[in-house]
Amino acid sequence: MAWRVLTYRLSGDQSRHRVAVWRELRRVGAVALQSATWAVPAGDRFDEGLERATALVARSGGQALCFEVSASDETLATLQALYTAEREAEWTELCSECVKAEAELRREIETERFTLAELDEEEQNVDRLRRWYRELRAKDLFGAPSAAEGERRLQGCLDLLEDFAERVYEARERP
Repeated sequence: MAWRVLTYRLSGDQSRHRVAVWRELRRVGAVALQSATWAVPAGDRFDEGLERATALVARSGGQALCFEVSASDETLATLQALYTAEREAEWTELCSECVKAEAELRREIETERFTLAELDEEEQNVDRLRRWYRELRAKDLFGAPSAAEGERRLQGCLDLLEDFAERVYEARERP
């Protein structure tokens, strides 16, 4: 797999530009190698993110340089391990958020808060988790260890949300 390294220098001391570039690179799955130096796999999806990050640097008056990595197998293995560790941290966080969503749904069921407003709120929360899952699945190129657990946890949320929705509709049907 080919990799690219982006390094940049921003002009001035405007943290909003630094944060905007950082967010874009994190969103695409880039791995921070050191301050203002990131590695990312090559490929359309990742290249588009690099282009957006480079444009943000240029808009701030800074300068960005992007290099194609030609490295030893050991260096490439290190990049892959760093990348997978980043995805693992994201999968772990997703699992944690799914646990919270499941607990919230169980509380709503236990307290019988079967309202459309609660259903809308819970659907939005689970939809956020679903989007996060899809984005993470798309950038988890090497199969982080917790990916299967993330899928299982999300499915648990979806099943519990379905149960909650049925209870809300049943409650609305009762006189």
